[in-house]
Amino acid sequence: MGDHETHGHDLTDGSVPDESTTNESGPDAEALESARKLFAQECQFVTGAADLGGLPEDKFPEIAFAGRSNVGKSSLVNALTGRKTLARTSNTPGRTRQINFFDLGGRLMLVDLPGYGYARAAKTEVAAWTRLIQNYLKGRVGLRRLCLLVDGRHGLKPSDEELMDLLENAAVPYRIVLTKCDKLKSAALAARVAEVENALRKRTAALPQVLPTSAIKKRGIAELRADLAELAGG
Repeated sequence: MGDHETHGHDLTDGSVPDESTTNESGPDAEALESARKLFAQECQFVTGAADLGGLPEDKFPEIAFAGRSNVGKSSLVNALTGRKTLARTSNTPGRTRQINFFDLGGRLMLVDLPGYGYARAAKTEVAAWTRLIQNYLKGRVGLRRLCLLVDGRHGLKPSDEELMDLLENAAVPYRIVLTKCDKLKSAALAARVAEVENALRKRTAALPQVLPTSAIKKRGIAELRADLAELAGG
């Protein structure tokens, strides 16, 4: 998973999503353009927090990104903001050990949560991750949405379900974002979306629509930007 595929601020140019990655009630052209402009704003690293004491001031609406190690989270965040190295990408799972905060144009705080589900992680690391995320989810007034990234090739895993339980308990609204969807044929992707959406029916904090994306092909990126831009401050 390299970051060389994410470049420029022209991510929507010439990139028409497949029918399988959109729905008829998607954002209109005006919403897409407004969101593009928002995510093209200056995006600055604020801080990395390994504990609650390191969290920055809770002053902007926050959107957090979470997912299993190596799910493509950093590539997606980079694609959303049109930058190569805003969030570091790595071929080594489990590298991120802290919560990283990025100020997007003074209107949104993008929050990159440490990856989970890495098979070689020690139980103490898993416990520390769970404690940190639990405390963040419960104590963050400005947290408007969490994007839970799930590898489109594999679907929901037990560790994803565990995070979903945390989100339900903390009453944090979340959207499932499928990644690496360029690896799937249209029929397989449609089946995966239906499968995940069916699993969400029993989840009260989950938004019902699943968004398929590809950071490499830029599919679904403009739609995800528009979805998140609705949460931005004035």
